[in-house]
Amino acid sequence: MSDLVVRRVEASDRTVMERLWLMFRHDLSEFQGQLPQPDGGYRGEWLEKVLTGDPEWAGYLVSLGENPVGFCFMRALQQPVHVLNAFFMVRPVRRGGLGLRAVQEVLSHHPGPCDVAFQGNNEKAVRFWQRVATEVSGDVWTQEARPPAGKPDATPDLWISFKV
Repeated sequence: MSDLVVRRVEASDRTVMERLWLMFRHDLSEFQGQLPQPDGGYRGEWLEKVLTGDPEWAGYLVSLGENPVGFCFMRALQQPVHVLNAFFMVRPVRRGGLGLRAVQEVLSHHPGPCDVAFQGNNEKAVRFWQRVATEVSGDVWTQEARPPAGKPDATPDLWISFKV
């Protein structure tokens, strides 16, 4: 599909980003066991950092023509190793290569060492991020289990490290 657009999130994207965020957090709840908050939402501090222009964060909106289909957040932008912090594509466009293309576009704006974390019990995510790492850096990447920050007893996330 030639009308894939990946662009930086702007403050005027708040409504669409909030809606995509709910879908993203709902998808993750299957693997993290998190229930919605009393207002029906999920924690949203990462989204707020993107929408308010925190210099350590960058958000990208992914669209097919005029239809929003996903997003990608990068963080630690002023650090030696950037972190691909959040990635989401709506279900109808998954498994067709658009997610890989979107991630490659985002990463092209953030060269250098990069980490991405995901849930090891999400088999599709494991395969996807291994494919991304291979496409971006060949066979020069690593994968390791790390406990979430500040939660040493929690189920470890998988982290893939590679260089863009």
